[in-house]
Amino acid sequence: MKKIELLAPAGDLEKLKIAIAYGADAVYFGGEDFSLRSSAGSLSVEDMAEGVEYAHKHNCKAYLAINIFAHNEDIDKIPNFLDRIADVPIDAFIFSDPGVYRIIKEKRPDAELHLSTQANNTNYETAKFWHSLGVSRIVTAREMSLKELSELDAEMPEDMEIEVFVHGAMCISYSGRCLLSNFMTSRDANRGMCAHPCRWNYALMEEKRPGEYYPVEEDERGTYVFNSKDLCMIEHIPELIESGALSAKIEGRMKTIFYLATVVRAYRTAIDSYYADPENFTFKPEWLEELSKVSNRHFTTGFFFDKPDEDAQNYESSAYIRDYDFIGIVRDYDAESGMVLVEQRNNFRVGDELEIFGPGSTDFINYTVSEMYDADSGEKIEVAPHAQQRILLPADFELKPNYMLRRSNKR
Repeated sequence: MKKIELLAPAGDLEKLKIAIAYGADAVYFGGEDFSLRSSAGSLSVEDMAEGVEYAHKHNCKAYLAINIFAHNEDIDKIPNFLDRIADVPIDAFIFSDPGVYRIIKEKRPDAELHLSTQANNTNYETAKFWHSLGVSRIVTAREMSLKELSELDAEMPEDMEIEVFVHGAMCISYSGRCLLSNFMTSRDANRGMCAHPCRWNYALMEEKRPGEYYPVEEDERGTYVFNSKDLCMIEHIPELIESGALSAKIEGRMKTIFYLATVVRAYRTAIDSYYADPENFTFKPEWLEELSKVSNRHFTTGFFFDKPDEDAQNYESSAYIRDYDFIGIVRDYDAESGMVLVEQRNNFRVGDELEIFGPGSTDFINYTVSEMYDADSGEKIEVAPHAQQRILLPADFELKPNYMLRRSNKR
């Protein structure tokens, strides 16, 4: 049995390395242009070269998304971009636009090609069409059920792979093909600049009664009719694997390293547990509990089992649920002094009760801050208020780089 790939987003070089440290088999990223995320979630050519080298050094694959729907002004720029990355050994290119496909084939004729979910592939005949043109993987539309995935797998050529999104934000529009952002803010979602108007609060106004707003649903907190809950399939790893999917994809190139580490770690643990003993595999509630410790909009299984109903929407608020704060990341540990070097990411102080976690499992360590020191001055301090302040904490156990500290904000 070929093991399903765990594919993680890499919005920048640090996120790429964190995803790999926490167990990703492959990472996907965009360049500064031509991917469906703004430049804030992309890699420069130099970072791309370093990131791909780092990924390969750690037996991890690296995929580049050039998955915008290109306009005429984009077309002339794409060949130049491909020339600039000609020496970067990208493992596969993710595309959605047939014109972009042609350019990649001309510039990189031997490149591995993956069809983006943006191309809304929902049937095996479309998959066969793209296979005949040299595409080796289909990232299926998020509107497909597990039953449809199994049917797709049965009908496709053996060397055609299926990749499915298993965790992250869901788009209100079919396969992400949305015009709301373009219409309301002149930011084109299909060219990487979505303003997420589906998360906004809406009301009804009758044309002869301007200024009189009527809620679409009675609720004093607002009406978020397009606001989908987040996809989460960690409770259904066996069904995903049995459907024929060979890559499980996590959404979130714009998310934090804390989010990325937590989500990748939980799915890594669940997938490895399944393959260790498929017949006796049992879902562990703590895996879902871990996912609840990062920002989310509650969870849904999307279209995998049935068409989503009213329970798949969050009508109360478009805000994320944030029950835990990311406090810091471990940079070093000195066994001789028993001090751990932490880079602060949120204000914390002596007396705080924290949880510390790292790669390998969903276990964590409970830790109370008994004392702390400014790493640069050596002075004893009571609070770490400065962004990315370097802090020394005592620890009678080894903590490796990239371990993370979090704090519950529930009282």
